[in-house]
Amino acid sequence: MDYYDKIEQLRAHDLLRTVKDRDCRTGRTITIAGREFLNFSSNDYLGLASNPVIVRAAQNALSDLGHGAGASRLLSGGTSLHAMLEDKTASFKGTAKAVMFNSGYAANTGAIPALTDAHCAIFSDELNHASIVDGCRLSAAKKYIYRHNDLNHLETLLRKSQNPPNIFVITESVFSMDGDVSDIYNLDMLCRKYDALLYVDDAHATGVLGNGKGALAHFNVTPNNNIIQMGTYSKSLGSVGGFVAASEAVIDYLFNTARSLIYSTALPASAAAASLAAIDYIVAHPELISRLRGNITACRRMLLSEGFSVSMDLTPIIPIMLDSTVETLRISGRLLEMGIYVPAIRPPTVKTPRLRISISASHEQEDIAHLANALAEARK
Repeated sequence: MDYYDKIEQLRAHDLLRTVKDRDCRTGRTITIAGREFLNFSSNDYLGLASNPVIVRAAQNALSDLGHGAGASRLLSGGTSLHAMLEDKTASFKGTAKAVMFNSGYAANTGAIPALTDAHCAIFSDELNHASIVDGCRLSAAKKYIYRHNDLNHLETLLRKSQNPPNIFVITESVFSMDGDVSDIYNLDMLCRKYDALLYVDDAHATGVLGNGKGALAHFNVTPNNNIIQMGTYSKSLGSVGGFVAASEAVIDYLFNTARSLIYSTALPASAAAASLAAIDYIVAHPELISRLRGNITACRRMLLSEGFSVSMDLTPIIPIMLDSTVETLRISGRLLEMGIYVPAIRPPTVKTPRLRISISASHEQEDIAHLANALAEARK
C-alpha cells in the first residue's frame, strides 16, 4: 500500500493534519514555535491544569510514589490514591462505585463492549463521540442509530426493535463538536418506559453543568442503577484519565471484563492525586463555575452581535459552522495571524467543517471581545 499516495490525497482535499505542539503550559495563552496566542482550543474549561493547588498535589505524589505505575491495576499498578479517587468520583457523581480508566477513549472502548453482548441492542445518537462509535463497533450487540437529539425517532426505533432482552441507550450529555446538550431528563423517562439502561458520556458536562457534578445534576435526575455515567478527569478537572461511575455490580463487572482497563498499565499516582485535588477544588470554589458561565454567555452574545449563528447554550463549546473546508482553514489561519488560536475541525471528524471555540474560566472579557472582533474581520 502506497501511504505517500494516500498522504497526497489527503493534502489535495485539505484534510492533511499537522501537529501544533506547545512550548508552555496550557492556559489562557499558549506559545507555539515561540509565538504567543490567545488560546481558544482547550478543554481545560476551569483553568485547573496549571492551578498551583492541583500541580502541587501531583508534585507531592510524584515525590512520594514515583512516576510510572509499573503494572495494570489488577496486578500492582494501583495505589491508595487510585482507590481514594474512585471513591471520591462515585460520591461526586452520586453513585455506589466508580472505576478509573487511562482516558475517556479507553473508558468508552472498554466499558461499552464489556457491558453489552449479542443479547443486547444499542441505540446511539448519530453525533456521539468517536470513542462511543468505536466502543459500539467492538460490541457484539445489535446497533441502531437515532437522529441527533431526536427522542421521537429514538422511541420509534425502540418500538420497532422487537423487544431485545437488554437495551442500552448511549448519548453524550454535552456534544464535543456541537456544544449542545442532550435532554437527559426525558431520555431517563424514555429509558424507564422501555426498561433500558442509559449510558451518559458526561465528559464535557463534568465541571461545567450541575454545579460541576454534570448533566444529571443539571436536569435534577437522581442517579440510579439504570444509569451509567462515563466521564473524564482530563477536561474541566485539568488532569488526565477517564472513569465510569455506576452501581456496584456494574463497576465490579468492569474490573473483571473491560479490556482497556485489564491490559493497560495504570495511570501514575500523580495523576490520581491531581484529579482528587481538582474535585475538592471545584466543590470548594463554586465561583469558578460561575465565572465560566459568565464567559460563555458573554462570548455567545458577542458572536450573535457580530452576526454569527450561535445558540445560547450553557456550554463552553461554541461551533462556527462554515461552508467549506477551504473557508474554515482560511479563517483559522487569519485568526492565527491576529494572535488567536481556534482550530479548524474538518471531515472526517465532523460532516460540516467548523471552527470549534472553547471558552475557559481563565479568559478575560477583553480576550473574548478580541475573539469576536477578529472573527468578524476574518470572515470578511
